[in-house]
Amino acid sequence: MKLLLTSAGITNDSIRKALVDLLGKPIAASKALCIPTAIYAQPGGNGYAWQGLKELGELGWQAFGVLELTALPSILEEHWLPAVEAADALLVGGGNGFYLSYWMQQSGLAEHLSRLLQEQVYVGVSAGSALVTQSINVNREELEKTGIYHDDEYDETAPPNAGSDKTLGLVAFTLRPHLGADYFPAASPANMEHWAAKVDEPLYAIDDQTAIKVIDGAVEVVSEGQWRRFAK
Repeated sequence: MKLLLTSAGITNDSIRKALVDLLGKPIAASKALCIPTAIYAQPGGNGYAWQGLKELGELGWQAFGVLELTALPSILEEHWLPAVEAADALLVGGGNGFYLSYWMQQSGLAEHLSRLLQEQVYVGVSAGSALVTQSINVNREELEKTGIYHDDEYDETAPPNAGSDKTLGLVAFTLRPHLGADYFPAASPANMEHWAAKVDEPLYAIDDQTAIKVIDGAVEVVSEGQWRRFAK
C-alpha cells in the first residue's frame, strides 16, 4: 500500500519526487482521479474546488478525471468503479473532514479502497490525508449532547445530517496539517503539542511544505519545511 499524505498538495520538488517514486513512472505516463468532495462543505467551497482541481490537474498527468462522491449513491457502481480501477493515483482533496468521512462511506468507495490501494497510490491533501489515519478530532462532549460533529481544533463543523468521524485506519498514526499556516492560526506548534496529548497514537504535525510517504507501513517524512512527530 502506497500513500502520500500532504498538508497542501504537491507544493515543492521534494514532494513531487516522492509522488513519482510511489507511482514508479513519470507523472506524464500516469492517470489520476481527483476527489474534491470535502471542500464543498466549506465556505466558498466551489471556488476552492476549482483551484484545487486546477493545481492538481496541472501536474502533467497523462489523463485526469474527477470523482464526486455525493453522486455515487444515485448511479450504478458499474458506471463509476471501472474509472477508479483504471487510475494510477487517487487524489483526495482537503476541506471538511467529517463531510468527507460521511460520503466516503455513503458512496461505497471506502469498501473498495483496501483492494484498490494494493496497486494504486493514494495522495491526500489536508482532510484527505487525515481520513486514512487512526482518528480525526471531534468534540466528543458536544457530539453526545447535540449530535453535531465539530472539530474544536480547526473550528470546523459538519453539515447537518452529513457528518462522521470514522477514519479508514490505513496507517498507525494520526495527522494534523497546516502547521504554522497563517490561514489556520490555531495550528501553532504549541497547540499541536496539546492536540497530540489528546490522542492514543503517534501524531505527525506537518506544514504545507511537508508530506508523509508510506509504503506498506514504512513511514518517511519528505519536507522542505517544518514538521514534528509526537510519540506515544
